[in-house]
Amino acid sequence: MSQFRSRRVTRTDVAREAGTSVAVVSYVINNGPRPVAPATRERVLAAIEKTGYRPNGIARALASGSTQTYGLVVPDISNPFISSMARALQQEAFADGKVLLLGDAGDDRNRERELINNLLLRQVDGLIYTSVDRRPHLDLIQASATPCVMIDNVPDSLNVCSIQVNEQQAAYQATRHLVEHGYRDIAVICGPLTMLNTLDRLCGWRRALQEAALNVKDEWVFSTDYTRAGGYAAALQMLQGPLPRALFATNEQQALGCIRALSEHGLRVPEDVALVCFNGTQASHFSVPSLTAVRQPVERMAKAAIAMLRTWNGDVRHDEFAFELQPGESCGCGTRGAKS
Repeated sequence: MSQFRSRRVTRTDVAREAGTSVAVVSYVINNGPRPVAPATRERVLAAIEKTGYRPNGIARALASGSTQTYGLVVPDISNPFISSMARALQQEAFADGKVLLLGDAGDDRNRERELINNLLLRQVDGLIYTSVDRRPHLDLIQASATPCVMIDNVPDSLNVCSIQVNEQQAAYQATRHLVEHGYRDIAVICGPLTMLNTLDRLCGWRRALQEAALNVKDEWVFSTDYTRAGGYAAALQMLQGPLPRALFATNEQQALGCIRALSEHGLRVPEDVALVCFNGTQASHFSVPSLTAVRQPVERMAKAAIAMLRTWNGDVRHDEFAFELQPGESCGCGTRGAKS
C-alpha cells in the first residue's frame, strides 16, 4: 500500500490492482447497475483494502442526488436538554445510514441564519431545526425545497412539519403539582420575555394559579436566561423581596442555579422553598435534592423526526407527544417531605 500513500488513490489504481476495468470497480462500489461475478467482486474488494481507496463522497452525492446527511440547527448545545435531543437524533440518523451535521446558533438569530445557509449549500437531505426565538428562517429552507422538521410548537400557517410537546400544558401541570401540595404563594423563574416559548410557559403557570383562585403576582415573575447563572441571578433577585413558598423554574438549568443561590442564603429546598422545573434531564436525578421535573420523550421524538425525513412526501405533519412529570424531592415528594 505504501506506493499509494504519496497521492490520492483513484478507481484506476483499484482497477489496475484487481486486474479489472474501472467500470467494474464502479459496479462493485455502487452495487450496480450491472452484476459482477463473485470472484471478481472479491478481487475488487481486496484491491480496495490494499490500496486504501475511499470513494469520493461529493461525486457519489452528485450521481445519486443524496449526500446521506441531515442538518441539525439548535439554539444552544450547552443546554443539557438540547444536547440530549441532539444525541438521540444523532443515534437515530446513524441507524438510518445518515450523518448528522450539527449547527449551534449560540442563541444568536443571525448566526442561526448563516448556519442554515451553510447546511443548505452542503445539500443536506433534510433539516431538523429549533429556532432561537420561534421565528424560524423558513424562507431559506422552503426556497431550497429541503425537507424540514421543526422541534417546536409552530402555527399551521408556517406550513412546516413539527414534533413537539404542549409547553403551556406542561407548565400548567408542573404548577398544578405545587398547588396540590398545598402551596399558595408560587413564583416563577422564566426565560426572556421576548421568546415565545417563555410566554407559553408563563401562560401555563398563570392558568394553574387562576384555576386554583390563587394570586398571580407580577412581582413574582423573574425573567432571566435559560442558564444556571440566570437561575442563580433570578433567585438572588427574588430574595430581595417577600419569599414565595414555592417556585416553578421554566428549565432545569435555572432550577439548579436557583438551588445554589438559596443554599448560600441558608434556605432549603423543599423545606423553605419548594421547586419544580421544565425540561428535566438525567441531571435532575442527581441534584440535591432531586428535581421534580417535566420530561419530554426525547428518544421517541428523535425517532419520529428522522422517520419524517426518511418518508418525506411534502405533506405537513404535526406530531404532539405526551410529557411526563417525574416527582423528585424538590417539591416535597419523596423522603425529605416539606411543610406547606
